[in-house]
Amino acid sequence: MNFFSTAAKKSPWLYRINAGSCNGCDVELATTACIPRYDVERLGCQYCGSPKHADIVLITGPLTARVKDRVLRVFDEIPDPKVTVAIGICPISGGVFRESYAIEGPIDRYLPVDVNVPGCPPRPQAIIEGIAMAIEIWAKRT
Repeated sequence: MNFFSTAAKKSPWLYRINAGSCNGCDVELATTACIPRYDVERLGCQYCGSPKHADIVLITGPLTARVKDRVLRVFDEIPDPKVTVAIGICPISGGVFRESYAIEGPIDRYLPVDVNVPGCPPRPQAIIEGIAMAIEIWAKRT
């Protein structure tokens, strides 16, 4: 057995994409990044600033027509194997915005979604649970 294959494991990096959200879910994501009580880094992951370094992508918002092309382009920059987490009800169903002419979502019409975290906005505990599920999926894919 190789010592390095068992002793050193890669920690997943998180990248957030706002697909036209009202920022309610983004505030809760900031809570998981900045407040020690809900610190997502205790799971062994942390946020990164570049999609090229990401392993797990967190998407908020209902996917508006204005940002759809940009979201799809950024999503394609994230290397495989990637895990997608829809944060909040908006990327899952469009939420309160679903009947709007400006909404292209739900997000799973355009991107594969591995984990859904419902809520408007979801509580930090639910977000952390969704990220933990995403880490398990990511570990199986790598």
